[in-house]
Amino acid sequence: MALEIERKFLLPRFPKAEIEANELVIRSEQRIEQTYLAIDENEELRVRRLTDLETGQVTHTHTFKSGNGLVREEVEYGISADIYAQIVSAFGFTPLTKNRITATWNGRTIEIDNYDQIHLSVLEVEFPSLEEANAFQAPEWFGEDISSQKQYSNKTVWKQLQGEKWQDK
Repeated sequence: MALEIERKFLLPRFPKAEIEANELVIRSEQRIEQTYLAIDENEELRVRRLTDLETGQVTHTHTFKSGNGLVREEVEYGISADIYAQIVSAFGFTPLTKNRITATWNGRTIEIDNYDQIHLSVLEVEFPSLEEANAFQAPEWFGEDISSQKQYSNKTVWKQLQGEKWQDK
């Protein structure tokens, strides 16, 4: 299992000035639809449909994550469009949808997620070690560090989107 070490920030505004100043260079943008199959306090199973907005290429993934906070274990692999469609239709949940911008800033890869169903923009930075993640000094424009705030996790936002449907499962 691979370790995912990341910090998340509540992006207060789109970083237009940083893009114009060439401090932030956009590399790609994807449309993401994700649905959770199982969730508890420490683990999650989800499927995603990812569409590259430049090329139109569509891929599908199945992901298992374990843990909370800055460090989590993650296993992700590709699945077919047919398997994705069967899983999503079998559960009948509403996918969480967002656009993800992948960019380079100060030699680092960052991801900016702009959600559709709620007013929320989150910036994520991944790190090779916990020490590097803890030592990282984010610029002010990243916004508040929400790495340990569960209310901003994708699975929490997705559960709220499901309403009573999730409560019945």
